[in-house]
Amino acid sequence: MVDIADLLHKPPDPERVVWELLHRVDDPEIGVNIVDLGLVREVEVGPDGDVHIGMTLTTPTCPLGPYIRQEIENCLGETSWVGYVEVKIVWTPAWNPQTDMTDRAKRELGWIR
Repeated sequence: MVDIADLLHKPPDPERVVWELLHRVDDPEIGVNIVDLGLVREVEVGPDGDVHIGMTLTTPTCPLGPYIRQEIENCLGETSWVGYVEVKIVWTPAWNPQTDMTDRAKRELGWIR
């Protein structure tokens, strides 16, 4: 993992930096970050610094969508080069913990050793 403090000012690869920063946003019910959970589907950073994120939630009835969106905006807002942040919730493909979560997340949850 990259040292976040080194990445807060005009990064060499903005999309990579956004992915790294998103590791700081946890799903509060599960206690694991949204990247390792496999909730983040795509990240695009425009030349103007606007960030577009496509992500899913664990279930369509998850009440935490607005909270997670705000946490993403807060996290990315700490950087000097990020402009507007758009978070779009997508449902296809549906989240599958077996295939979408990283081994790191599965270890944190005690699914694997």
